[in-house]
Amino acid sequence: MTIVTATEMQNNFGKYLQTVQAGGEVVILRNGKEVARLVSRDAAVSFLTDELVGVLKGNYDDKAVRAERLHHEDLD
Repeated sequence: MTIVTATEMQNNFGKYLQTVQAGGEVVILRNGKEVARLVSRDAAVSFLTDELVGVLKGNYDDKAVRAERLHHEDLD
């Protein structure tokens, strides 16, 4: 995972696009806080598919997911 500022991303978009095309992930910070993640389409579709399968199988715990999201926000 690559972490960059919004300004760095703006100035070197092509470089980070290549990183994503190669299978990487780019986290974009503004004022020290994560505002976005750039991932490949395949990675995004895979993530969403996995989450949907969990929901359909009844393995989805919205409280656990919410707690995990809040934990990640606290770390940022």
